[in-house]
Amino acid sequence: MTNPLAIDITRFLQEDIGSGDITAAIIPETVSAQAEVITREDMVLCGRAWFDAVFKQLDTAVIIEWLINEGQLATKNTLLCKVSGPARAILTGERTALNCLQTLSATATVAKRYADAVAGTGCKVLDTRKTIPGLRQAQKYAVSVGGCYNHRIGLFDAVLIKENHIMAAGSIANAVQTARLQSSVPVEVEVENMQELQQAFTAKPDRIMLDNFSLDDMRSAVQQKPGGIELEASGNITLDNIRSIAETGVDFISIGALTKHVNAIDLSMRVKLVDL
Repeated sequence: MTNPLAIDITRFLQEDIGSGDITAAIIPETVSAQAEVITREDMVLCGRAWFDAVFKQLDTAVIIEWLINEGQLATKNTLLCKVSGPARAILTGERTALNCLQTLSATATVAKRYADAVAGTGCKVLDTRKTIPGLRQAQKYAVSVGGCYNHRIGLFDAVLIKENHIMAAGSIANAVQTARLQSSVPVEVEVENMQELQQAFTAKPDRIMLDNFSLDDMRSAVQQKPGGIELEASGNITLDNIRSIAETGVDFISIGALTKHVNAIDLSMRVKLVDL
């Protein structure tokens, strides 16, 4: 079976290199290089496999020595890894490798902040499908590295019934019943008020998403919840209010910002050429 990571890296490199790196071609093939990757801000390291795979595809002679483990916290100005080998391969792969590392580390770093914010409450923070196109699997991996959890991967592995689905199906009960008949995957329903919540309780999905509920209504939902149904809070959740939401007793909190509002980690790669 083909390695999906290899497919991603091939696509990433083709996007950047195209018919060939005409800038790196000015460097003689006999020249070697040494490089160091340093973080310019505090971060959670994530994406080593992607970084390594870039250089492996370009030239197996490139050697990478990691000084920080995957998932480890690194403070500003920490040396993350050393890279050595053919100069052309290192210069060609530099940008693609850093793009992967800075994006996935950013996702993991954001996830760590949210995971820390709910620590001790028993509530799990979930990601969503609001990912960078083409990077969903990678970003969801980064979310888990940061200490949060994955919601459904896509439209195929769980049912999430929202307002438009309910309207088309006629009611929450009809939507849940039809979903149960069509597949055996978990079924979740999004509700926007207490009246819809009661309808959802009666329909008995596996999970109910409380969309933009007040803290009082969340507490009430937790108190009324029948056995076997999980509750998930969603909508306008920030680091400032997530702890209060988790303390209402909901089982999960889903946050699109884990993957949608990431700012790439500022990384620096210093390269020194060595003439062999």
